Amino acid sequence: MKKFVLLHYGFEKPTPEIMAAWGKWFESMKDRIIDMGGHFTGGREISKDGTRDLPLGRESITGFTIVSAESLDDAERIAQSNPFITSIRVYEVMSK
Repeated sequence: MKKFVLLHYGFEKPTPEIMAAWGKWFESMKDRIIDMGGHFTGGREISKDGTRDLPLGRESITGFTIVSAESLDDAERIAQSNPFITSIRVYEVMSK
């Protein structure tokens, strides 16, 4: 099995309905989870041009989950069942 990072995008204040949907999603794939990850709050972007604060909004990365899957297509199927706020991006973690 390979490892994939699911990056969760889009912030909305969590409602009980949103939290219940996320809980069901995590439960449905618990045997595939390597790291449940976490939710992000404020952050900063550091570049050659300096540093800027990153607000939470619809375009923000708001969390991540690491899962095991056979392929990128398999990881995509896992992501598609997520009750995402805006979107999820899936990346394969390079093996050593």
